[in-house]
Amino acid sequence: MGIGIKSTGVFFPPGIETAADLAVKTGIPEQVIIEKFGLVQKHVADDGLHASDLAIGAGREALKGIDPLSIDVVIYFGSPHKDYYVWSSAPKIQHELGAKNAYAFEIMNVSSCFPIALKVAKDMIASDQSIQNILLAGGCKESQIIDYANPRSRFMFNFADGGTAALVTRDSSQSEILGSAILTDGSFHDDVRTPAGGSKHFASRETVEKNLHYIDVKDPQSMKERLDPVSIANFDHVVREALHRSGYTPQDMKLLLPLHTKRSMFKELLQSLELPEEKAIYLNHHGHMSSLDPCIGVHFAQERGLLNPGDIAVAVSAGTGYTWAATVVQWKGEKR
Repeated sequence: MGIGIKSTGVFFPPGIETAADLAVKTGIPEQVIIEKFGLVQKHVADDGLHASDLAIGAGREALKGIDPLSIDVVIYFGSPHKDYYVWSSAPKIQHELGAKNAYAFEIMNVSSCFPIALKVAKDMIASDQSIQNILLAGGCKESQIIDYANPRSRFMFNFADGGTAALVTRDSSQSEILGSAILTDGSFHDDVRTPAGGSKHFASRETVEKNLHYIDVKDPQSMKERLDPVSIANFDHVVREALHRSGYTPQDMKLLLPLHTKRSMFKELLQSLELPEEKAIYLNHHGHMSSLDPCIGVHFAQERGLLNPGDIAVAVSAGTGYTWAATVVQWKGEKR
């Protein structure tokens, strides 16, 4: 046994927007949303559910049958668009889950964060004998920050809501976390952001009137020209490097657990890694939920019986800024 994921959980708000609904909002034909955006539907939270609530719902699922007092650390790795500005959701998650013996904190690297969170949890347990169990929990309500009337944010129309959690433990009989690889190209730091609300453009009547509190792309054409030549190559690099550090190659991979992207990018990544579509989980009924996608992929993989003992899975994601990250997980659970 080794340091690995013992259990996972997901939580989705009941509200659903279909491709037909999005077609009305965006003016983009329904079939284009399904075939090119790769989105049949997505979950959308109402005013009563926020990122912390979604993370708590998933955390409860991950901790079913597990004493919350056995949790040593709670780490929130989800969306930075949370219930409040300059506020940590980790203590609320710790409190609501009854993990009274755990200390709690947050790590944030937008959509790339789950593979990084797995590495952080593994390294913390490996370096500190007092830590046995770490709960990773994330929530996302980023459907709320999309302005569908803004064509610059078109590639983010798949943003959706949900929660997920993974319990990482010292002696896991279910899986083992192996190597990771992370790559950052900070030249993209200024491309995607919510313009107002921070210290540069503090909230005011003017920022509200100008719709500056929605996520935006400064110059889509410029970003595309710089990002397209490197994006798949960087995805490919972190996957191959994480596998190499784990003693494996892409040919050994049973399952790829990526973030949700447009369908053409998903297929291009599979071609680069020489993987058939049945060896990847594509969230076309859920959309993109910030850093949550690969963790949700782990949960669905277990739920659907896609992993057998010895199988190698790779969680891979990328976040604006821009960081690409991958972490290898070897399944040890029972044979399906």
